[in-house]
Amino acid sequence: MSDEEDLWYYNVDDGTVSQGKATGYLSRMGPYPDRASAEKALQIAAERNKEADRAEDDWKN
Repeated sequence: MSDEEDLWYYNVDDGTVSQGKATGYLSRMGPYPDRASAEKALQIAAERNKEADRAEDDWKN
């Protein structure tokens, strides 16, 4: 991952995956190291949110 062009992004507007910053920052998730990871962007985000929610619950209790 030495070059910005080697990174992958997920476009939340249309669900496409692209290499490099093809869309504006408001429409993209990433960067991801490879296409497969970018394709799972929504799943990765959901898992991270669940983990953050658990950590917050643990902190509050």
